[in-house]
Amino acid sequence: MLWAAVALAAGTAGAVIGARGERGGDEAAAADTATLPPGRPLTLVWGGDLTLGSSYGLPPGNARGLLAAVAPTMRRADVTAVNLEGTLGAGGASKCPPRGAPDCFAFQAPAANAAALPRAGVDVVNLANNHAWDFGALGMGQTVNALRAQRVRFTGRPGEIAYSDLEGARVAFLGFSSYPWTSPIRDLVAVRRLVRQAARNANVVVVFMHAGAEGARQTRTPLGEEEAFGEQRGNVRAFAHTAVDAGADLVLGSGPHVLRGIEVYRGRAIAYSLGNLAGYKNFARGGPLSLSGLLRVTIAADGALTGGRLVPLELVGPGVPVLDRRHAAVRLVAGVSGLDFGRRAVRLSPSGRIVGPPAPPPRPPPTTTTPSTTAPPVTAPATATVPAAGSSATP
Repeated sequence: MLWAAVALAAGTAGAVIGARGERGGDEAAAADTATLPPGRPLTLVWGGDLTLGSSYGLPPGNARGLLAAVAPTMRRADVTAVNLEGTLGAGGASKCPPRGAPDCFAFQAPAANAAALPRAGVDVVNLANNHAWDFGALGMGQTVNALRAQRVRFTGRPGEIAYSDLEGARVAFLGFSSYPWTSPIRDLVAVRRLVRQAARNANVVVVFMHAGAEGARQTRTPLGEEEAFGEQRGNVRAFAHTAVDAGADLVLGSGPHVLRGIEVYRGRAIAYSLGNLAGYKNFARGGPLSLSGLLRVTIAADGALTGGRLVPLELVGPGVPVLDRRHAAVRLVAGVSGLDFGRRAVRLSPSGRIVGPPAPPPRPPPTTTTPSTTAPPVTAPATATVPAAGSSATP
Protein backbone atom coordinates (compact mmCIF):
# COMPACT_ATOMS: atom_id res chain seq x y z
CA MET A 1 0.00 0.00 0.00
CA LEU A 2 2.81 2.40 -0.77
CA TRP A 3 1.78 5.49 -2.68
CA ALA A 4 4.35 6.89 -5.09
CA ALA A 5 2.74 10.27 -5.64
CA VAL A 6 -0.46 12.16 -4.95
CA ALA A 7 -2.12 15.06 -6.74
CA LEU A 8 -5.21 16.77 -5.39
CA ALA A 9 -7.69 18.93 -7.24
CA ALA A 10 -8.83 20.61 -4.04
CA GLY A 11 -11.47 23.23 -3.39
CA THR A 12 -12.09 24.08 -7.04
CA ALA A 13 -11.84 21.67 -9.91
CA GLY A 14 -9.40 23.80 -11.90
CA ALA A 15 -6.20 23.35 -9.92
CA VAL A 16 -4.05 20.29 -9.38
CA ILE A 17 -1.56 20.30 -6.51
CA GLY A 18 1.10 17.66 -6.14
CA ALA A 19 4.77 17.11 -5.46
CA ARG A 20 5.64 19.38 -8.41
CA GLY A 21 3.68 22.31 -7.00
CA GLU A 22 0.57 24.10 -8.28
CA ARG A 23 -0.30 24.12 -11.97
CA GLY A 24 -3.22 25.14 -14.14
CA GLY A 25 -5.85 22.48 -14.84
CA ASP A 26 -5.20 22.08 -18.61
CA GLU A 27 -1.42 21.93 -18.19
CA ALA A 28 -1.75 19.47 -15.32
CA ALA A 29 -4.12 17.22 -17.25
CA ALA A 30 -1.79 17.11 -20.24
CA ALA A 31 1.23 16.33 -18.07
CA ASP A 32 -0.61 13.67 -16.07
CA THR A 33 -1.94 11.99 -19.21
CA ALA A 34 1.53 11.99 -20.77
CA THR A 35 2.94 10.09 -17.79
CA LEU A 36 -0.02 7.75 -17.32
CA PRO A 37 1.18 4.17 -16.68
CA PRO A 38 -0.35 1.35 -18.76
CA GLY A 39 -2.45 -0.01 -15.90
CA ARG A 40 -2.64 -3.38 -14.15
CA PRO A 41 -5.12 -5.49 -12.17
CA LEU A 42 -5.87 -4.13 -8.71
CA THR A 43 -7.53 -5.17 -5.47
CA LEU A 44 -9.60 -2.70 -3.46
CA VAL A 45 -11.33 -2.99 -0.08
CA TRP A 46 -14.27 -0.77 0.89
CA GLY A 47 -15.52 -0.54 4.44
CA GLY A 48 -18.48 1.84 4.82
CA ASP A 49 -19.10 4.32 7.66
CA LEU A 50 -16.44 4.82 10.33
CA THR A 51 -16.15 7.17 13.28
CA LEU A 52 -13.06 7.32 15.47
CA GLY A 53 -14.85 8.60 18.54
CA SER A 54 -17.18 11.37 19.64
CA SER A 55 -18.74 12.94 22.72
CA TYR A 56 -20.89 9.80 22.96
CA GLY A 57 -17.79 7.68 23.54
CA LEU A 58 -14.06 7.65 22.87
CA PRO A 59 -12.41 4.30 22.08
CA PRO A 60 -9.47 3.55 24.37
CA GLY A 61 -5.89 4.08 23.26
CA ASN A 62 -6.82 6.66 20.60
CA ALA A 63 -8.88 4.01 18.76
CA ARG A 64 -5.81 1.81 18.42
CA GLY A 65 -7.81 -1.42 18.65
CA LEU A 66 -11.07 -0.28 17.06
CA LEU A 67 -10.31 -2.02 13.73
CA ALA A 68 -8.00 -4.76 15.02
CA ALA A 69 -10.26 -7.64 13.97
CA VAL A 70 -10.62 -6.42 10.39
CA ALA A 71 -7.16 -4.93 9.86
CA PRO A 72 -5.67 -8.11 8.34
CA THR A 73 -8.24 -7.97 5.51
CA MET A 74 -7.84 -4.23 5.07
CA ARG A 75 -4.07 -4.45 4.81
CA ARG A 76 -4.17 -7.13 2.08
CA ALA A 77 -5.22 -4.86 -0.77
CA ASP A 78 -3.69 -2.36 -3.14
CA VAL A 79 -6.15 0.26 -1.87
CA THR A 80 -8.37 0.32 1.22
CA ALA A 81 -10.99 3.03 1.64
CA VAL A 82 -13.66 4.01 4.17
CA ASN A 83 -16.21 6.76 4.65
CA LEU A 84 -14.93 8.87 7.56
CA GLU A 85 -17.81 10.35 9.55
CA GLY A 86 -17.15 13.20 11.95
CA THR A 87 -14.15 15.44 12.49
CA LEU A 88 -10.66 15.03 13.91
CA GLY A 89 -9.52 17.88 16.12
CA ALA A 90 -10.72 20.01 19.03
CA GLY A 91 -12.92 23.01 19.58
CA GLY A 92 -15.01 24.83 17.04
CA ALA A 93 -18.72 25.47 16.95
CA SER A 94 -20.90 22.37 16.84
CA LYS A 95 -23.76 22.26 14.35
CA CYS A 96 -26.03 21.10 17.19
CA PRO A 97 -27.65 23.56 19.62
CA PRO A 98 -26.04 23.86 23.07
CA ARG A 99 -28.78 21.85 24.77
CA GLY A 100 -28.87 19.28 22.03
CA ALA A 101 -31.69 18.09 19.81
CA PRO A 102 -33.14 14.57 19.42
CA ASP A 103 -32.13 14.32 15.76
CA CYS A 104 -28.84 16.26 15.76
CA PHE A 105 -25.52 14.47 16.22
CA ALA A 106 -22.08 16.09 15.98
CA PHE A 107 -19.02 13.84 15.99
CA GLN A 108 -15.52 15.01 16.97
CA ALA A 109 -12.55 12.85 17.94
CA PRO A 110 -8.99 13.85 18.92
CA ALA A 111 -6.67 14.41 15.99
CA ALA A 112 -4.39 11.71 17.41
CA ASN A 113 -7.07 9.13 16.60
CA ALA A 114 -6.25 9.55 12.91
CA ALA A 115 -3.23 7.26 13.49
CA ALA A 116 -5.69 4.36 13.78
CA LEU A 117 -6.38 4.62 10.04
CA PRO A 118 -2.97 3.75 8.57
CA ARG A 119 -2.39 1.27 11.40
CA ALA A 120 -5.40 -0.68 10.13
CA GLY A 121 -4.41 -0.33 6.48
CA VAL A 122 -6.68 2.54 5.42
CA ASP A 123 -5.22 4.47 2.48
CA VAL A 124 -7.99 6.91 1.52
CA VAL A 125 -11.14 8.30 3.15
CA ASN A 126 -14.26 9.91 1.77
CA LEU A 127 -15.18 13.26 3.33
CA ALA A 128 -18.32 13.79 1.25
CA ASN A 129 -20.86 13.15 3.99
CA ASN A 130 -23.17 14.91 6.44
CA HIS A 131 -20.76 14.70 9.41
CA ALA A 132 -17.64 16.17 7.79
CA TRP A 133 -18.92 19.68 8.61
CA ASP A 134 -20.13 18.92 12.15
CA PHE A 135 -17.79 21.62 13.49
CA GLY A 136 -17.79 23.89 10.46
CA ALA A 137 -14.81 25.01 8.44
CA LEU A 138 -12.51 24.77 11.46
CA GLY A 139 -13.47 21.14 12.01
CA MET A 140 -12.97 20.30 8.34
CA GLY A 141 -9.58 22.02 8.30
CA GLN A 142 -8.40 20.20 11.41
CA THR A 143 -9.56 16.89 9.94
CA VAL A 144 -7.63 17.48 6.73
CA ASN A 145 -4.51 18.39 8.69
CA ALA A 146 -4.82 15.27 10.87
CA LEU A 147 -5.17 13.06 7.79
CA ARG A 148 -2.20 14.69 6.07
CA ALA A 149 -0.07 14.15 9.16
CA GLN A 150 -0.80 10.41 8.89
CA ARG A 151 -0.35 10.33 5.09
CA VAL A 152 -3.96 9.23 4.60
CA ARG A 153 -5.49 10.46 1.36
CA PHE A 154 -8.91 12.11 1.23
CA THR A 155 -11.47 13.33 -1.25
CA GLY A 156 -15.02 14.66 -1.36
CA ARG A 157 -14.78 18.44 -1.03
CA PRO A 158 -16.27 20.48 -3.93
CA GLY A 159 -14.53 19.61 -7.19
CA GLU A 160 -11.89 17.52 -5.42
CA ILE A 161 -10.16 14.66 -7.25
CA ALA A 162 -7.34 12.73 -5.59
CA TYR A 163 -4.88 11.02 -7.92
CA SER A 164 -2.54 8.39 -6.50
CA ASP A 165 0.14 6.44 -8.30
CA LEU A 166 0.48 2.81 -7.37
CA GLU A 167 3.19 0.71 -8.93
CA GLY A 168 1.99 0.39 -12.52
CA ALA A 169 -1.34 2.20 -12.26
CA ARG A 170 -2.86 5.57 -11.45
CA VAL A 171 -6.10 5.66 -9.44
CA ALA A 172 -8.47 8.62 -9.12
CA PHE A 173 -10.85 9.10 -6.17
CA LEU A 174 -13.93 11.34 -6.04
CA GLY A 175 -16.61 11.73 -3.35
CA PHE A 176 -20.17 13.03 -3.77
CA SER A 177 -23.01 13.85 -1.41
CA SER A 178 -25.94 16.26 -1.11
CA TYR A 179 -24.26 18.91 1.05
CA PRO A 180 -22.65 22.22 -0.01
CA TRP A 181 -19.24 21.26 1.41
CA THR A 182 -19.07 18.25 -0.96
CA SER A 183 -19.17 17.57 -4.67
CA PRO A 184 -22.88 17.58 -5.66
CA ILE A 185 -24.53 14.18 -5.98
CA ARG A 186 -27.79 15.64 -7.33
CA ASP A 187 -26.20 17.65 -10.16
CA LEU A 188 -25.67 14.93 -12.75
CA VAL A 189 -24.10 17.34 -15.23
CA ALA A 190 -21.39 18.16 -12.68
CA VAL A 191 -21.04 14.48 -11.82
CA ARG A 192 -20.41 13.60 -15.45
CA ARG A 193 -17.93 16.44 -15.90
CA LEU A 194 -15.86 15.58 -12.82
CA VAL A 195 -15.79 11.84 -13.47
CA ARG A 196 -14.81 12.35 -17.12
CA GLN A 197 -11.98 14.63 -15.98
CA ALA A 198 -10.74 11.94 -13.61
CA ALA A 199 -11.05 9.21 -16.27
CA ARG A 200 -8.85 11.18 -18.66
CA ASN A 201 -6.04 11.18 -16.11
CA ALA A 202 -6.24 7.76 -14.41
CA ASN A 203 -6.36 4.07 -15.25
CA VAL A 204 -9.04 3.43 -12.63
CA VAL A 205 -11.68 5.82 -11.25
CA VAL A 206 -13.23 5.14 -7.83
CA VAL A 207 -16.32 7.15 -6.92
CA PHE A 208 -17.69 7.37 -3.37
CA MET A 209 -21.32 8.33 -2.74
CA HIS A 210 -22.89 9.18 0.59
CA ALA A 211 -26.62 9.22 0.05
CA GLY A 212 -29.99 7.71 0.73
CA ALA A 213 -32.42 7.31 3.60
CA GLU A 214 -31.26 6.00 6.98
CA GLY A 215 -32.39 3.27 9.32
CA ALA A 216 -32.98 -0.42 9.86
CA ARG A 217 -35.72 -0.54 7.19
CA GLN A 218 -33.56 0.94 4.42
CA THR A 219 -31.83 -2.20 3.08
CA ARG A 220 -33.64 -1.92 -0.27
CA THR A 221 -32.31 0.44 -2.97
CA PRO A 222 -35.35 2.37 -4.20
CA LEU A 223 -36.04 4.05 -7.50
CA GLY A 224 -36.02 7.83 -7.46
CA GLU A 225 -34.98 10.45 -4.94
CA GLU A 226 -34.47 9.50 -1.30
CA GLU A 227 -35.18 11.68 1.70
CA ALA A 228 -34.16 11.71 5.35
CA PHE A 229 -34.79 14.34 8.05
CA GLY A 230 -36.28 16.71 5.49
CA GLU A 231 -33.19 16.50 3.25
CA GLN A 232 -33.19 15.40 -0.38
CA ARG A 233 -30.32 12.90 -0.41
CA GLY A 234 -30.08 11.93 -4.06
CA ASN A 235 -31.25 9.36 -6.57
CA VAL A 236 -28.55 6.78 -5.98
CA ARG A 237 -29.31 4.63 -9.02
CA ALA A 238 -29.32 7.58 -11.42
CA PHE A 239 -26.12 8.91 -9.84
CA ALA A 240 -24.27 5.60 -9.93
CA HIS A 241 -25.20 4.84 -13.53
CA THR A 242 -24.23 8.37 -14.60
CA ALA A 243 -20.84 7.95 -12.90
CA VAL A 244 -20.16 4.62 -14.64
CA ASP A 245 -21.32 5.97 -18.00
CA ALA A 246 -18.84 8.82 -17.55
CA GLY A 247 -15.91 6.52 -16.79
CA ALA A 248 -16.12 5.35 -13.15
CA ASP A 249 -14.88 1.80 -12.53
CA LEU A 250 -16.16 1.40 -8.96
CA VAL A 251 -19.00 3.21 -7.20
CA LEU A 252 -18.94 2.66 -3.43
CA GLY A 253 -21.80 3.80 -1.23
CA SER A 254 -22.44 4.75 2.38
CA GLY A 255 -25.09 6.63 4.31
CA PRO A 256 -28.07 4.34 5.05
CA HIS A 257 -26.20 2.73 7.99
CA VAL A 258 -27.32 -0.69 6.77
CA LEU A 259 -26.16 -3.04 4.05
CA ARG A 260 -27.70 -2.70 0.60
CA GLY A 261 -27.37 -4.61 -2.65
CA ILE A 262 -24.51 -4.74 -5.13
CA GLU A 263 -25.14 -4.18 -8.83
CA VAL A 264 -22.88 -4.97 -11.78
CA TYR A 265 -23.56 -2.30 -14.39
CA ARG A 266 -21.58 -2.33 -17.64
CA GLY A 267 -19.11 -4.66 -15.99
CA ARG A 268 -18.50 -2.25 -13.10
CA ALA A 269 -19.42 -2.90 -9.47
CA ILE A 270 -21.79 -0.56 -7.63
CA ALA A 271 -22.07 -1.22 -3.89
CA TYR A 272 -24.96 0.91 -2.69
CA SER A 273 -24.13 0.70 1.03
CA LEU A 274 -21.76 -1.27 3.24
CA GLY A 275 -23.43 -0.18 6.47
CA ASN A 276 -21.38 0.87 9.50
CA LEU A 277 -17.82 -0.38 9.68
CA ALA A 278 -17.19 0.88 13.22
CA GLY A 279 -18.36 3.48 15.69
CA TYR A 280 -17.93 3.78 19.43
CA LYS A 281 -21.29 4.28 21.16
CA ASN A 282 -22.47 6.61 18.40
CA PHE A 283 -24.26 4.25 16.00
CA ALA A 284 -27.51 2.48 16.81
CA ARG A 285 -27.16 -1.31 16.84
CA GLY A 286 -29.43 -4.32 16.65
CA GLY A 287 -30.86 -6.32 13.76
CA PRO A 288 -29.70 -5.08 10.33
CA LEU A 289 -27.92 -2.14 12.01
CA SER A 290 -25.42 -4.58 13.55
CA LEU A 291 -24.58 -6.25 10.23
CA SER A 292 -21.61 -4.96 8.29
CA GLY A 293 -19.00 -6.07 5.80
CA LEU A 294 -15.81 -5.40 3.94
CA LEU A 295 -16.13 -5.58 0.17
CA ARG A 296 -12.93 -6.81 -1.46
CA VAL A 297 -13.01 -6.57 -5.25
CA THR A 298 -10.49 -7.43 -7.93
CA ILE A 299 -10.58 -5.45 -11.13
CA ALA A 300 -8.83 -5.83 -14.46
CA ALA A 301 -6.40 -3.28 -15.86
CA ASP A 302 -9.33 -1.56 -17.60
CA GLY A 303 -11.37 -1.40 -14.37
CA ALA A 304 -13.82 -4.24 -15.09
CA LEU A 305 -14.89 -6.39 -12.16
CA THR A 306 -13.20 -9.80 -12.21
CA GLY A 307 -14.01 -11.17 -8.75
CA GLY A 308 -13.84 -10.59 -5.04
CA ARG A 309 -15.60 -11.31 -1.77
CA LEU A 310 -17.96 -9.76 0.73
CA VAL A 311 -16.36 -10.38 4.12
CA PRO A 312 -19.26 -10.57 6.62
CA LEU A 313 -18.97 -8.61 9.86
CA GLU A 314 -21.09 -7.75 12.84
CA LEU A 315 -20.78 -4.89 15.31
CA VAL A 316 -20.48 -5.98 18.92
CA GLY A 317 -20.20 -4.20 22.26
CA PRO A 318 -19.96 -0.44 21.81
CA GLY A 319 -19.78 -0.76 18.00
CA VAL A 320 -16.61 -2.74 17.23
CA PRO A 321 -16.47 -4.93 14.09
CA VAL A 322 -15.69 -8.65 14.28
CA LEU A 323 -15.87 -11.42 11.70
CA ASP A 324 -19.32 -13.01 11.47
CA ARG A 325 -19.05 -16.79 11.08
CA ARG A 326 -22.83 -17.00 10.50
CA HIS A 327 -22.45 -15.02 7.23
CA ALA A 328 -25.67 -13.08 7.92
CA ALA A 329 -24.41 -10.10 5.94
CA VAL A 330 -23.83 -12.29 2.88
CA ARG A 331 -27.39 -13.60 2.99
CA LEU A 332 -28.81 -10.10 3.36
CA VAL A 333 -26.79 -8.61 0.50
CA ALA A 334 -27.41 -11.57 -1.80
CA GLY A 335 -31.15 -11.35 -1.14
CA VAL A 336 -31.66 -7.62 -1.66
CA SER A 337 -29.28 -7.59 -4.65
CA GLY A 338 -31.48 -10.10 -6.45
CA LEU A 339 -34.69 -8.30 -5.52
CA ASP A 340 -33.44 -4.86 -6.55
CA PHE A 341 -31.25 -5.55 -9.59
CA GLY A 342 -32.38 -8.84 -11.11
CA ARG A 343 -29.95 -10.06 -13.77
CA ARG A 344 -27.54 -7.22 -12.92
CA ALA A 345 -27.26 -8.34 -9.29
CA VAL A 346 -23.92 -9.58 -8.06
CA ARG A 347 -24.08 -13.27 -7.22
CA LEU A 348 -22.47 -14.40 -3.97
CA SER A 349 -21.53 -17.86 -2.76
CA PRO A 350 -22.60 -18.78 0.82
CA SER A 351 -19.17 -17.66 2.03
CA GLY A 352 -19.45 -14.30 0.27
CA ARG A 353 -17.29 -14.96 -2.79
CA ILE A 354 -18.39 -13.10 -5.93
CA VAL A 355 -19.38 -15.72 -8.51
CA GLY A 356 -21.24 -13.64 -11.11
CA PRO A 357 -22.70 -12.27 -13.23
CA PRO A 358 -20.13 -12.77 -16.02
CA ALA A 359 -18.48 -9.65 -17.35
CA PRO A 360 -20.17 -8.19 -20.45
CA PRO A 361 -18.27 -7.08 -23.59
CA PRO A 362 -15.88 -4.11 -23.17
CA ARG A 363 -17.62 -0.89 -22.21
CA PRO A 364 -17.97 1.65 -25.07
CA PRO A 365 -16.43 5.12 -24.66
CA PRO A 366 -18.48 7.47 -22.45
CA THR A 367 -21.23 9.23 -24.37
CA THR A 368 -21.34 12.98 -24.75
CA THR A 369 -25.07 13.22 -24.09
CA THR A 370 -25.81 15.67 -21.29
CA PRO A 371 -28.09 14.13 -18.66
CA SER A 372 -30.83 15.89 -16.79
CA THR A 373 -29.69 17.63 -13.61
CA THR A 374 -32.57 16.12 -11.68
CA ALA A 375 -33.53 12.58 -10.88
CA PRO A 376 -36.10 10.80 -13.13
CA PRO A 377 -39.70 11.37 -11.99
CA VAL A 378 -40.08 7.97 -10.34
CA THR A 379 -41.86 7.68 -7.02
CA ALA A 380 -39.71 6.01 -4.37
CA PRO A 381 -41.30 3.35 -2.20
CA ALA A 382 -42.50 4.30 1.23
CA THR A 383 -39.38 2.86 2.88
CA ALA A 384 -37.25 5.60 1.29
CA THR A 385 -38.36 8.14 3.92
CA VAL A 386 -37.35 7.90 7.55
CA PRO A 387 -38.97 9.94 10.33
CA ALA A 388 -36.60 11.94 12.48
CA ALA A 389 -37.07 9.61 15.43
CA GLY A 390 -35.63 6.69 13.46
CA SER A 391 -32.10 7.97 13.01
CA SER A 392 -29.54 5.19 12.95
CA ALA A 393 -27.07 7.67 14.42
CA THR A 394 -28.86 7.61 17.74
CA PRO A 395 -26.27 6.80 20.41
